[in-house]
Amino acid sequence: MHLIVLAAILIGSLAEAAVLRDEQRVGGGNQSAFQWGPCDPSIVTNPSISCSFFEIPLDYHDLFAGYGRIAVAKANATAERFGTLFVNPGGPGQSGLAVLDAFGPMVLALTGGHYDVVSWDPRGVGPLTIPGDIQCFSSIEEYNTFWNGTIELTGIEMTGNFTDPEDIKALLSQAPIMQKKYEELGKRCLQQPSGQYLQYVGTAATVRDMVAMADALDGPNAPINYAGISYGTILGSWFINMFPERVGRVVLDGVINPAFLATEETITFWPKLLVDADKVYDAFVTGCALSGPDGCAIATEGQSPADVDATIQGLIKRAHDAARKNSSIPVTSTDIRLELFGAMYFPDEWAPLANVSYPQAVAAVDAESGSNDLRARAMRRGLRKRQANQVPTYNGPAISCSDSVNSRGTTMTDVFKEIISSSRTSSHIFSSIWPDMFQYCPFWPVRAVERYQGPFNKTLANKVLIISNTYDPVTPVSGARALAELLGDDGVLVLQDGFGHTSIGSPSQCINQIAFAYFVNGTIPADNNTLCQVDTDYEPFAGVDTEAILAALSF
Repeated sequence: MHLIVLAAILIGSLAEAAVLRDEQRVGGGNQSAFQWGPCDPSIVTNPSISCSFFEIPLDYHDLFAGYGRIAVAKANATAERFGTLFVNPGGPGQSGLAVLDAFGPMVLALTGGHYDVVSWDPRGVGPLTIPGDIQCFSSIEEYNTFWNGTIELTGIEMTGNFTDPEDIKALLSQAPIMQKKYEELGKRCLQQPSGQYLQYVGTAATVRDMVAMADALDGPNAPINYAGISYGTILGSWFINMFPERVGRVVLDGVINPAFLATEETITFWPKLLVDADKVYDAFVTGCALSGPDGCAIATEGQSPADVDATIQGLIKRAHDAARKNSSIPVTSTDIRLELFGAMYFPDEWAPLANVSYPQAVAAVDAESGSNDLRARAMRRGLRKRQANQVPTYNGPAISCSDSVNSRGTTMTDVFKEIISSSRTSSHIFSSIWPDMFQYCPFWPVRAVERYQGPFNKTLANKVLIISNTYDPVTPVSGARALAELLGDDGVLVLQDGFGHTSIGSPSQCINQIAFAYFVNGTIPADNNTLCQVDTDYEPFAGVDTEAILAALSF
């Protein structure tokens, strides 16, 4: 999951800017809490970015629990400084240092250069922060041995709406095995060196870390400015309600309804996050059909979107059938769905998926069908994301499960039945993707020492800008609307009429202008009725822009 990446447009008058400078001018904090210097070059390569550690208590309510540190990166303001803008790229589990390295200059432009842009590797993330990466295995060999013969390595095999009795039986038969494995996983995680920190990596503590950094950088009463996307909107929703009097300029893009995490087990709210995923897939196949074979290798001349979908579903079915004959085949239907799902986040990835990854998948599946296993394995290397020698971390599950409600006696059979049901009611293509970080939570061994569970409608010191795509594969617009309703007059919702995860999925000068005006002048739309269009010169497929895809869709 990624940062808000928007090109800046200079708008607003000098008089308006002067007002904001007076309102947002900050006194000095305890700058000695940071020792800024060069960054670790294996993570940050931009020489204009400086780095520091910042000491934190593991538990803000029990200082005897001990102390840790978070790795922090900063891109200095290039104009008159209004304060600090904290940025969280979501995940959970994403490196703020790496994201600032990649997108720091763009965020500076978005804010007119008036803020020091600060991001950090939160608790449970990265090799530098303590507590950092959550390790549950010592080697990739140990990982593979532990999960050998399970869906953790192969994924879930299914087609259509998960109605095939043989597929259902095969999945449910794994429930006792997987429940035992997930319970054993929790014990393994606790036994690793990072296990001692599992109760301290929750989002409430990360909110307090950000407030502590703001106190040190800008002063204890200064407004706190924040931009968060995807899971970063959970951090944002918790922050603005835990510290409503400290809210400065806050942008939340790609919103998860905070009430879900506070009241529901993750296995029930995850399907709610996928309700628009198939609509984004429909947009993908529509754009492919409109572009034709010259712009999309999946299509043939004159095909409709339904024809393109049938071609893709046919490939998934062939991979599925091959797996039934040989469970150890290199490329599975899950691999193909994972590739599709990843591309749904960013329309920039649609053409590469169609013209590079899809032909690789076809060749791999055809090789499996023709018993050319070596060729299939070679093709798999172009599809698989995980490096063969990389030991997976459990950062995402550790954080999201720490924040989750307590386990309610859910069994793995319950989890699997929820997947089968949501494949029929939420997303028939993507609900069965496994593993997913939210599926660990009923069996995760600990919860955070502090969790914020509401209310989410506090009166705020300043209005919050809420942004959402109309069609987002993993944070549907309903989440943004729910948060806007909770905040009432303290939140303003702006929609971008497009596809992908968060507004960065597609470029929009309209969104740029609104965000820039908010950060620089403090101005914000008067109501929740603003609908921004994607730039017309942006084409997910050759010759096909977002407007053409929207016009061809019927939902």
